Amino acid sequence: MKIFKILLPLMAIVLALGLTSSCSSSTTQVVATGDAATTDSSQPMESMSEVDAAEEITSAFPVTLQTPTGDLELESQPTRILSLSPTATEILFAIGAGDQVIAVDDQSNYPPEAPTSDISGFTPNLEAILALEPDLVVHSYLPEDIEQGLLNVGIPSLTQYAAASLDDTYQQITQLGAATGASAGAQSTVQEMQQRIDELMARANVSDGASLTFYHELDPTYFSVTSSTFIGQVYALLGLANIADEAEGAGSGYPQLSEEYILSQNPDLIFLADTKCCAQNIETVSERNGWNVLSAVSEGKIIELDDDIASRWGPRVVDFLEAIATAVEQMTASETVG
Repeated sequence: MKIFKILLPLMAIVLALGLTSSCSSSTTQVVATGDAATTDSSQPMESMSEVDAAEEITSAFPVTLQTPTGDLELESQPTRILSLSPTATEILFAIGAGDQVIAVDDQSNYPPEAPTSDISGFTPNLEAILALEPDLVVHSYLPEDIEQGLLNVGIPSLTQYAAASLDDTYQQITQLGAATGASAGAQSTVQEMQQRIDELMARANVSDGASLTFYHELDPTYFSVTSSTFIGQVYALLGLANIADEAEGAGSGYPQLSEEYILSQNPDLIFLADTKCCAQNIETVSERNGWNVLSAVSEGKIIELDDDIASRWGPRVVDFLEAIATAVEQMTASETVG
């Protein structure tokens, strides 16, 4: 206590000198933690930019997000995020919020550095979630009891259902940017996606695709997608005609086609989105009973897709579109030569 009384006058003198001096080489700024920090004006501009960025992130909170389950308010920037959605995981890392992610579900296999856990995104365990002490849980679906359990202990839960369109994807990326303090990264990601899509659309001749039909295979039991789904809309960007649109059960968006129906439609292109899950490829399709009559099989117009890229609505959807555009280009090129 005596030491404090001795130092107090000295501190007052130092403070007074700092306020009256116009030649001081240091300034006081508030960093993200709220603590005062002294920054020398001779420091590199990068350091100053980092402080400015931290202050900008801090000022962005609290933030209120509109979700399918109601408004969600985040008081401060989350630093212990648990992602239970493979798409959300890809988005978080793409926008620069990967360092805030402490764990992801067992299906989140991209990017490789994502901290995969044993927690199931389909049937998550509340105790396992709580043990990680997350300050934000991002998901595309959670059972009601899990949602209530998180609510009871005050852990924010951000719901992002499967996107129905590219606009939905852009909105979810923007929302995750706001939720994590990575709005700049989210904006950059959306702009890059839009630019790549514009370039692909400019490169591909949509009128060429308009005369082509296709079959998109989800699994070897012939489940497919219609143009009303997110996947189907990606194909529609290039004008391709989906044989599943007129199939029985098309109203569900994910009809199970019969082998007879596929053979009768004789699609120009076959896209396999079951190469990883079910080991399907050009050879296995060619060996199917009766499929050798299909022009797509006899002419080698079977495109092997990455299951994950073809089923998630994150930034890599552009890679999916590029695979389709390339197939259309090759198809039309071969017809021109022929």
